[in-house]
Amino acid sequence: MILIINICNEKLHYYEFVRPVCDILKNNKLNYFVKNYKNVNENDLKIAEKVIICGASIYDNKFIEDKNLKYFKWILDLDKPILGVCGGMQIIGKLFGGKLKKKTEIGYYKENFNKNFFGLIGESEVYHLHNYYADFLKLKEFEIFNYGKISQAIKHKKKEIYGVLFHPEVRNKEIIETFAKK
Repeated sequence: MILIINICNEKLHYYEFVRPVCDILKNNKLNYFVKNYKNVNENDLKIAEKVIICGASIYDNKFIEDKNLKYFKWILDLDKPILGVCGGMQIIGKLFGGKLKKKTEIGYYKENFNKNFFGLIGESEVYHLHNYYADFLKLKEFEIFNYGKISQAIKHKKKEIYGVLFHPEVRNKEIIETFAKK
């Protein structure tokens, strides 16, 4: 069972950022359930085998405004695979002491992946939709899978915590499929 976490503040944004992830899992006959980030509880984390934290719209940053990230502290202790998508990756970066920096990117971009990241390697086209990014270059406990100043794909060196700044539910569905089936 995969726990999908909705970080969208606007109800309609669910259909753009969460529903496509649900559809990918459904099409692969994988069981999942969706919870709003403010409502995730111990039982949800206990029954979940994996967690996907979906992204949100470009101006929906309520999830990150809590300076203590109180709704996400469980990430630090959970011993299960986690994939943070865009806003989810920003949350992971902040939890581990990273700083958010402003950089608006919207549209399709070519990114160069120096190591295999759930099927992406070499130059790949990805879909960006964000105003901020977490600076993982200074977080030594994370491995970075792309060249460049902005980390696009990361993995914690000791835990199964992954993040992508782009939106794989739009252009690189194999990332979600591979993570979910792994």
